Amino acid sequence: MPPIRIVLCRPSHPGNIGAAARAMKAMGLADLRLVQPERFPAPEAQWMATSAVDVLERATVHETLHDAIHDCVAAFALSARSREWSPQVLDVRSAAAQAVEMNDRVAFVFGNEAAGLTNEEMFACQYLVHIPANPEFSSLNLAQAVQVVAYEVRMCVDPAMPFSRVEKRATVEDLEGLYAHLEEAAVATGFMTPQSRLRERWRRLFSRVPALAREEVNILRGLLKALMSGRHPRDEPRE
Repeated sequence: MPPIRIVLCRPSHPGNIGAAARAMKAMGLADLRLVQPERFPAPEAQWMATSAVDVLERATVHETLHDAIHDCVAAFALSARSREWSPQVLDVRSAAAQAVEMNDRVAFVFGNEAAGLTNEEMFACQYLVHIPANPEFSSLNLAQAVQVVAYEVRMCVDPAMPFSRVEKRATVEDLEGLYAHLEEAAVATGFMTPQSRLRERWRRLFSRVPALAREEVNILRGLLKALMSGRHPRDEPRE
């Protein structure tokens, strides 16, 4: 992950600080800065952080926003309100992509839960970022907004799903073995005659599956073998 920093300006509820820390850690972010928090440290923050207490323990507290972002090459201000005068406006997905592309220390700056960012805080940043939402109710909880930003950053860095199981795909040989097994079972049980066109139909059926896994083919062939033998697999002798 690039050195993305999350800055919370004047957060009033320590629970939101803890929830923000949890949102950050879940997406691989760890640099949390707090500007004039109303209460911190606080037990509510630790309760909401759950297993992200380490992010809280490394968080630093600053008196001004300038102190929190002075070493950053860019700062992105989050706001649900449009401003007549503002820095360049981006949606959150574009902002995340731009921040990752910079590949340097950048900050996403969030305002107070009730009032958001002041104009002074907004103009201390180079970009104004909106999270597209229901125009009739566009206000997100502070920690929820942090979660959205952290997720978008994560997706720009690594859109792959690391928890997805990668299975070996069935080869042409595997599929031909399955088709032959199907034909053998269908003929042996009297379900089809050797002249039947069913074989073309099941080839078309399986062609609709984008990519059969080798394990799935083996399961089907195991089922066919068990049905043809007339015995349940649990009845097979064990060594």
